[in-house]
Amino acid sequence: MGGIVDFDVRLPSARADIHTMHTESGVALAELARITHVTSFPVLADDESAWQLAVTAARQVLERTGVAADRISQVVFAGSGEWDRPFWSPAAKVADALGIRDAHCYEVANFCNAGMAAIRLLSVPGALKPGEYALVLVGDRLSRMVDYRDPDSKALFNFGDAAAAVLLESGAGRFRVLHSAMRTDGSWSDYYAGEPVGGRVLIRRGPHRRGLADAYVRHFTALVAESLTALGRRVPEIDHFLVNHGDRDMHLRLLSALGVPEERSVLNYHRLAHMGGSDTLIALRDLEDAGRLRPGDLIMLATSAMGFSWGVTTLEFQG
Repeated sequence: MGGIVDFDVRLPSARADIHTMHTESGVALAELARITHVTSFPVLADDESAWQLAVTAARQVLERTGVAADRISQVVFAGSGEWDRPFWSPAAKVADALGIRDAHCYEVANFCNAGMAAIRLLSVPGALKPGEYALVLVGDRLSRMVDYRDPDSKALFNFGDAAAAVLLESGAGRFRVLHSAMRTDGSWSDYYAGEPVGGRVLIRRGPHRRGLADAYVRHFTALVAESLTALGRRVPEIDHFLVNHGDRDMHLRLLSALGVPEERSVLNYHRLAHMGGSDTLIALRDLEDAGRLRPGDLIMLATSAMGFSWGVTTLEFQG
């Protein structure tokens, strides 16, 4: 399989605040704090777009690696499908802004699992020829789709915004993609859905249903087992297990169920909320910046998404 050459993550300039959420929703501050884990977190400002953040991240990656625009054969924008404009290609827009002229540009919609789904598609043998590169952009506008006036949507009040750019090659890169395992439980497909309201699309929850937390643990543990079996590895050999930043209690419950020590994960709940599909990339960047990665480290990125889909992407750090 292919590998990640480099990646970058960008955060927007505005912030969501639980005091505003409390005023608009009537939900108690203490309850909101249990959902968001922080009093404020990054969201898109009125004059910011997800595709523009993605361009900034991609430009940094290309400058840092020295990869020329004409060597990029595919540009993929990954997210929910609710882009900055309707019936529009953010992948094509980003490619044009970066001077990438001859690439195939398209979108992958799988919500917060979309970035890893795109990496899966592009890292299989034959997806890229030797010397070719692919650019995966991860970006959404989740905060724009949350209605703080709706207390029934409070579970989504921790939705922030971020964008990431991931450069892939057919070789190992700095992070070789060893394995990808993904699955969807369609019985949850209608639990959340968008509703057009006043020129916006707002996410609404359907009737409350128990069991989603159990589904998270069940599907993630099954995917981890599938990946380890395919690789001939065991849980103690997982050096870093990074999880979508949705709920701290669920994060810890999953680590406990798997038998992965907390110190082998990254918990950013003291400074960030759920930053969409960029969560695990933010955690991976934190590990690298802190000098916690060693050549040969086995890294698992556990991502989940509305629909509901789950994925485990296994990387090996090359140094």
